[in-house]
Amino acid sequence: MSRPPIPPFTTQTAFRKVRLAEDAWNSRQPTQVALAYTPDSQWRNRSEIFSGRENIVDFLTRKWAREHDYRLIKELWAHDGNRIAVRFAYEYRNDEGSWFRAYGNENWEFAPDGLMHRRVASINDLPIAESERLLRWASGPRPKDHPGLSDLGL
Repeated sequence: MSRPPIPPFTTQTAFRKVRLAEDAWNSRQPTQVALAYTPDSQWRNRSEIFSGRENIVDFLTRKWAREHDYRLIKELWAHDGNRIAVRFAYEYRNDEGSWFRAYGNENWEFAPDGLMHRRVASINDLPIAESERLLRWASGPRPKDHPGLSDLGL
């Protein structure tokens, strides 16, 4: 199975890969999202380090069970060959109703078939008031006309 765009990435194909990832994560469907990763994909996310699609599904299921009204924007930072670096921000509320904006960076490494083999994420959470939210759209992918991170000043 291949997952276009495939490396080596151009600016255009790297941009497309980032938007496809953003749209998939905004679906909040762990099993579908995990299909974009190699069966032995290696992850570091905050303090968790794990590998394999089953663990990706478990991780995303736990994540989205506690991060309600999740909205994410990713932006291409750099690319070279089979690697892409992105920055991102997402907003969510916890079980108590408190809102947060998470900021982070990800480094991605892809297999020749376009599946992600390695994902390394560094993330920080900032408590925000509901009135400070910037990522407001109906559940699912970000609308094409919604501003990106740079446009929002993030």
